[in-house]
Amino acid sequence: MNRATITKVHLLLAAFMFPVALMFLVTGGFYTWGIKGDYVSEAYDIELSEPLTANAQVLSDIVAGQLRMRSIALPSGGASLKKGGTSYKLEWTGSERDVELEPTADPLVARLTIKETTWYRNLVQLHKAKGGQLFKFYAAGLAISLFTILASGFLLAWQVPKLRRLATLCSISGVAVFAMAVLFS
Repeated sequence: MNRATITKVHLLLAAFMFPVALMFLVTGGFYTWGIKGDYVSEAYDIELSEPLTANAQVLSDIVAGQLRMRSIALPSGGASLKKGGTSYKLEWTGSERDVELEPTADPLVARLTIKETTWYRNLVQLHKAKGGQLFKFYAAGLAISLFTILASGFLLAWQVPKLRRLATLCSISGVAVFAMAVLFS
């Protein structure tokens, strides 16, 4: 590819992917410092005809029924059974809501907690791949685009004789700083 084509690809990808890249940069940077956004939670006690069992599919079916009954959409992510010692709970996460179902001291009562995300927590959840398939494909496109932008930027610098040595030194320095950060973290 010639320099003009590389430049055009570089610039157009950067312009198109800027909004989602900015979202990932902000949410990732803040998440590193513990800023994750908030939830608005409601808890319900559910009467059961038989005690809960630590079966993810059974618990997921109960949650799905309870959400349908309340006209609430299922979370966009996946459900998983979390165990700790003798206790367990189902966690079903998504970009707009997280849902938990766990037994209580009464074997015929379960606790359903529905946690609706605030607008910022919704973005964090998308960053954590808790969204639907469309956003996951979009995020994969961002990853490919970022690689292309970085590679084309390096190629553009490499093609200019005055910048070749500087680009090479910066690349080597980047690898060294990355390695040190990994080793000493």
